[in-house]
Amino acid sequence: MPKMKTHSGAAKRFRKTGTGKLKRSHAFTSHLFRNKSQKQKRRLSKQGIVDKSDQKRIANLMPYDK
Repeated sequence: MPKMKTHSGAAKRFRKTGTGKLKRSHAFTSHLFRNKSQKQKRRLSKQGIVDKSDQKRIANLMPYDK
């Protein structure tokens, strides 16, 4: 049976943490910053964790991610 391919789009967007969770970046961080509060911009700049209900689906796209 051939090797599975890693989904390149998912590999660019998600990283696995030491405990096995998936890190992600937040949306709404590319432009229109004058409309956003400083608090909102600060929180969006930090990494988020993928919701538990989506983790299995995304992990299937990256079979060799450690």
